[in-house]
Amino acid sequence: MLDTDRDAVALAERRLERSVAATLRIIAAAHDERRAPPVSAARRRLSEVYGATRLARRREQEQRTA
Repeated sequence: MLDTDRDAVALAERRLERSVAATLRIIAAAHDERRAPPVSAARRRLSEVYGATRLARRREQEQRTA
């Protein structure tokens, strides 16, 4: 097998591993969400959005002052 063939196979294997890992994370998140009470899941999601919004605003302010 040529080096380029081995490189292509290794690259394809890494892509597959990343894809499988991403899929497993999605499945785990869905499983956790289904187990959580709806109100708790909604509150958790809102807090994540709120935290991300605060971070984005802080970054914008820092860019303006820099």
